[in-house]
Amino acid sequence: MKKFQNKIIVVTGGASGIGLSTAELFINAGAKVIIVDVDKLVYEVANKINAIPLCLDISIEKNWQYIQNYIANNFLRLDILVNNAAINCLNNEFKHQDPEHMLLKTWKRIHQNNLDSIFLGCKYGINLMKSNSEYSAIINVASRSGKVGIPTLSAYASSKAAVRNYTKSVALYCAQKNYKIRCNSVTPAAILTKMWDHIIKEQKDYDNISSTIPLKRMGTTLDVAKAILFLSSDDAQFITGTEIIIDGGILAGSAASPSSKD
Repeated sequence: MKKFQNKIIVVTGGASGIGLSTAELFINAGAKVIIVDVDKLVYEVANKINAIPLCLDISIEKNWQYIQNYIANNFLRLDILVNNAAINCLNNEFKHQDPEHMLLKTWKRIHQNNLDSIFLGCKYGINLMKSNSEYSAIINVASRSGKVGIPTLSAYASSKAAVRNYTKSVALYCAQKNYKIRCNSVTPAAILTKMWDHIIKEQKDYDNISSTIPLKRMGTTLDVAKAILFLSSDDAQFITGTEIIIDGGILAGSAASPSSKD
């Protein structure tokens, strides 16, 4: 079924991982998808999946102004926004994130990318959606790291906790203004993406991690994308200001405290 036929959708961080899987599902469901990514790979990816590419850093406000103008001029409206782009900085100069040794520039860089981008996305998304006659949806991608403390990834965890809470504020604001905009978040954990490349080197690494998950496997980007599509669909018309946890049961038990790998 083409549930999203002719819907206009923006997915940030759409060149890989959860963003790419989400974009592909929306396209298969009939939508017109704009993928935004700071990586120039976005052009190649967009060509393969029949999406529209925008190569921009979405932590910078002028770039969101460009996105807003581009959509308004070419499509007149926006139906669904998926704020997915994020970094954990494990593989670069900002890697030290414990509360004692982390540099202020590390704290600021991670929050700028992971949180400022959500604020800006919601701000300009609301501007594009508030006049829609049918319900629109904003989906913010948080993380299990935003529900528990992580001593060695404290900036990343802080940014994702803020995403979860800010989502609720956006949802309530839109409801108070009588905008037909729902806002929810998804909270993935143990999802096999590039963020795990420095940990999973061979099959035994994957097996060791999977053995600690109640469902005995790591999640896929498709697992998360399907939840995003549900929250974006008419099937979720009475759902706003909440989250779906996608973690194979990790947070359901007492062994929920993650290590620096999460």
